[in-house]
Amino acid sequence: MSIYFIGDIHGCFDQLQLLLKKVQFNKQNDQLWSTGDLVSRGPKSFEVVKYLFSLGDSLKLVLGNHDLHLITSYLNQQNIKNMNSDMISFFQEKESHDLIMWMRQQPLLRIDYRHKFILSHAGVYPNWSLKIAQEYAYEATKIINSDQYINYFNSIANIKNNYWNSDANNIQKFYFTINSLTRMRYCELNGSLNMKEKLPPNKLFKNNNIKLIPWFEMHHAIPKEYSFIFGHWSALNGKGTPKRFFPLDTGCCWGKNLTLLRWEDKKIFSQPFYY
Repeated sequence: MSIYFIGDIHGCFDQLQLLLKKVQFNKQNDQLWSTGDLVSRGPKSFEVVKYLFSLGDSLKLVLGNHDLHLITSYLNQQNIKNMNSDMISFFQEKESHDLIMWMRQQPLLRIDYRHKFILSHAGVYPNWSLKIAQEYAYEATKIINSDQYINYFNSIANIKNNYWNSDANNIQKFYFTINSLTRMRYCELNGSLNMKEKLPPNKLFKNNNIKLIPWFEMHHAIPKEYSFIFGHWSALNGKGTPKRFFPLDTGCCWGKNLTLLRWEDKKIFSQPFYY
């Protein structure tokens, strides 16, 4: 059995199929762990979700920010006029309801204690321990699956504080958890999240006045024997992180590559968008 990690697919179904064929992926024996962002931007979001659903227990998925946007839009369809065309076409498919409800049940964080790796879409807030990260992720997933989800979503629109506070109320904790696990890139010097900057560090820090730290460069409360597998930050192009951090979003939907990591030997496999 092999464990494979796949970066952000973003509707690139054909590239996904070619990449899995390249490594002879077998759902009977292998596992596929996905960094999330299955949908949007690429041409075949519905096909991606339908295929991954068909993998059953051999798939281990975490939700990304685009997946959450799809779920939220579906549950809030009175705003349909403001939706992207690819979401509207997704909703028109016969199986869309069942697939979106399946996505809604997926976690924001997965931890494998045996192999010592952590999977999330954007990363894990550096000041969180394993226990705290699990607790916050679990509570957020419960909210996403609850009847209160849209109320929470509407309530967080006006929250501006991106600083972790263990004494915060449930809505504030939900907001910070979602941002940390699905949208985080940089932290301020005081530990708060910066949600605006997207440039990779090698380009951003040419300006000496910038006082931001990539989340993976900060001191982490999680033990050093754990590795982090994440996506979201396509501008990194899979490079520039410390040894135990594996960035797998390499911008396939932008015409670059879809990336797969085989855990046993840490070998990287790539499939270009154009082939």
